[in-house]
Amino acid sequence: MNLILQGLNTDRPTIERIAGLADAQYIVPVAPHAYRCEGVRKNDTLRANIDAECLAAKLDYAFIEPGRKLSDFRLVTMDMDSTLITIECIDEIADMQGLKPQVAEITEAAMRGEIEFRESLTRRVALLKGLDASALQRVYDERLTLSPGAEKMLAAVKAAGLKTLLVSGGFTFFTDRIKARLGMDYTRSNELEIVGGKLTGRVVGGIVDADEKKKMVEQVCAELGVPTKQAIVMGDGANDLKMMGIAGISVAFRAKPIVRAQADVALNFVGLDGILPLFE
Repeated sequence: MNLILQGLNTDRPTIERIAGLADAQYIVPVAPHAYRCEGVRKNDTLRANIDAECLAAKLDYAFIEPGRKLSDFRLVTMDMDSTLITIECIDEIADMQGLKPQVAEITEAAMRGEIEFRESLTRRVALLKGLDASALQRVYDERLTLSPGAEKMLAAVKAAGLKTLLVSGGFTFFTDRIKARLGMDYTRSNELEIVGGKLTGRVVGGIVDADEKKKMVEQVCAELGVPTKQAIVMGDGANDLKMMGIAGISVAFRAKPIVRAQADVALNFVGLDGILPLFE
């Protein structure tokens, strides 16, 4: 088994100390501030120790089977809000109404899995009723920022021949623009209803929840003629767990504890391009 260690800043003594805990046979630099520790042992006790040591050192880690290549996969699926981008779009839209605290509170509860997603989205969108639709463009222009490493990661996965899917419990206004901006292959999200230039407080059609996200990954994989185990799925909230559960590799990015606990890989410190050192 390989142990990948990476961070925004790394020092060799810390890497060697943590590699020593895992009885690594070799330490191979694979990128700036990223190392592959080869031939490590793996058990629950070791994982707990590595987790504590890496947290203290502000390092991300992952146990990966040797020989895995990015080209072994065919699809990378990403959640949008707080994963591919740094914001929760609905919270920022609500800020235009002076309602960000109320909406953000519901968002956080849903991300932690405390409120069923459909209920949380319906409640949050209802609070936006009457808002001028121009607020959506303002959020996109003034507040939407890609997460660190997003463009580097996307360039690498495209070069390796993978398709990209952006699937979100957020809104088509943003996913459509990001798809065009980044040259992504597929998107699926919710459509806000707009009448007379105002938000009605409702969405058009079905809601993209955890089940729909999972279904979309299955659908795109079927279209590509591959099993879902050839998908890498990245997310941060409870609404992402079902699609992450069918992936070949699931990645929790700056995620809630419930998601980090169930993911194959957790990236807490490095950017989205932190998936690249996982592969040989």
